[in-house]
Amino acid sequence: MSHETDSVELVGDDTTLRLAQAAVMAALVSAFAVVGSIPIPLSPVPVSMQVLGVFLAGLLLGPWWGAGAILLYLAAGAVGAPVFAGGGAGFGTLFGHTGGYLWSYPIAALLIGLLVHGRDPSGTFPDVSVIRIAMALGLATVVIYAMGVSGLILVGDLSAEKAVIQGAVVFAPGDALKIAVAIAIVRLGELQRVVAQSAR
Repeated sequence: MSHETDSVELVGDDTTLRLAQAAVMAALVSAFAVVGSIPIPLSPVPVSMQVLGVFLAGLLLGPWWGAGAILLYLAAGAVGAPVFAGGGAGFGTLFGHTGGYLWSYPIAALLIGLLVHGRDPSGTFPDVSVIRIAMALGLATVVIYAMGVSGLILVGDLSAEKAVIQGAVVFAPGDALKIAVAIAIVRLGELQRVVAQSAR
């Protein structure tokens, strides 16, 4: 008995392209985490550009592939690739001082994608207002802070007040700037083209 498999397409071209784009975005988040990480005396958590990468994943790839890109990033770090803030790596990092933030990232990317793209799987950036984008990024930042602060309370043995100050308040000005940068990037449309071309 013979089976014909030549005409069977196991993975469509669109899926292959989206996987490649997710891999490119995961690499971008990794670069932001390693290169853009700066320890600060006010917090056990370093200032990092990771959040900008999370914003862009949700904005550029939509909810499902955006979250998938961040999960790919977390998986790479968990198995030992030095892709976490400051070149950190290993499964233990996911349960350390920065663990709450790391776990929040795929949820934040999913939320951004849903609020901006809806359930549209096409991957094309929708014609939405700057206010809608800013609200999506703001809500995602709240999720990141909530989970990050919770992690500091559980792992860092900090009081709720200290955890909020060290895990959210000190980062708010920088994250507001990242929101503005993310909006500028998607409105200009240049990074979308770079991600699309590098994945081909």
